[in-house]
Amino acid sequence: MNNIGLYIHIPFCASKCPYCDFYSFRSDEATREKYAEAVIRELHSAAGKYGRTADTLYLGGGTPSLLGGNILADIIEAAKRDFRIDSGAEITVECNPHSLENGIFEKLKAAGVSRISLGLQSANDSERKRLGRRADRSEIESVIKSIKSAGIDNISLDVMLGIPDGNIDSLKSTLDFCISQDVSHISGYILKIEEGTPFEKLQGTLSLPDDDAVSDMYLFMCEYLDSHGYKQYEISNFAKRGSESRHNLKYWNCEEYLGIGAAAHSFIDGKRFYYPRSAEGFINGITPEADGEGGDLGEYAMLRLRLTDGLDEGELKKKIGISIPDNMRKKAEKYAADGYLVSDGQGIRLTRKGFLVSNTIISELIY
Repeated sequence: MNNIGLYIHIPFCASKCPYCDFYSFRSDEATREKYAEAVIRELHSAAGKYGRTADTLYLGGGTPSLLGGNILADIIEAAKRDFRIDSGAEITVECNPHSLENGIFEKLKAAGVSRISLGLQSANDSERKRLGRRADRSEIESVIKSIKSAGIDNISLDVMLGIPDGNIDSLKSTLDFCISQDVSHISGYILKIEEGTPFEKLQGTLSLPDDDAVSDMYLFMCEYLDSHGYKQYEISNFAKRGSESRHNLKYWNCEEYLGIGAAAHSFIDGKRFYYPRSAEGFINGITPEADGEGGDLGEYAMLRLRLTDGLDEGELKKKIGISIPDNMRKKAEKYAADGYLVSDGQGIRLTRKGFLVSNTIISELIY
């Protein structure tokens, strides 16, 4: 039985960014402590139910660092104990670079954390302000220095494209900042205006670049990062060799993972399930809800085609026991002719041009 990935959702933020639709909210200290206790309770219960071991642990949110180093260490130690996570595991904690507790990274390092993901979005202070980010560039530099001083060298920075008033010059400035900090991983996401967010309400007043400009930014980012040693391995992710996110690769390879916390999703034994978006319900012991079956050809192909390695013929045979279907190959032909993908004996994989319209291409290939 293969090791699973373990995800813990911490839904607390100091303030809500105007573009974010993740389940998160402001909270008091008592709520955060009760929530942490519920996480530890659910970890122990799930370990007894599924009897699995894990080799990746990811604490996301929200802003997990709001819990502080001691509480995070307690959660990590509980996960390590219940899921027999050893010293070689990848343990990631998402952090907001603003208002961090003194000494938090030393505490996380002592608890076994090997990777920190920071929400940068932009290194330009004017853009960060429009995005609702509190820390300025100098504070982020200081935080990165503190992470490295604590002995955690695997650092990922999130970058956002297509933001209000954004352009290639400002994007290059942000990428240059990431490169200058010698981080190991960069995620570059295109801004999507999500329903119910403040940005949706302000959409008519936002000076957003058009689709062609955003496409140019994306292609520039891919080429620029590649020229500086950050190899693209997924639509939105770039890493120095050996620093790819092992946890996220479990999702894209359609491997098993267990999510703990309000709004956290799981895929175990061919079944998908999730906790409702209610911290109060989670604290009070609400049970996960079923979300159907998973792992079939369509889902596997959809996830694998997000990777630069694409839908690999050999891996598909090992995973599901079949070759890439002829009808999928036939549908791929027209996209290959236009440079959106490559279809050969190795498999089917999207090009960078294809990644820009991946939803359309993948939907047609698998349906």
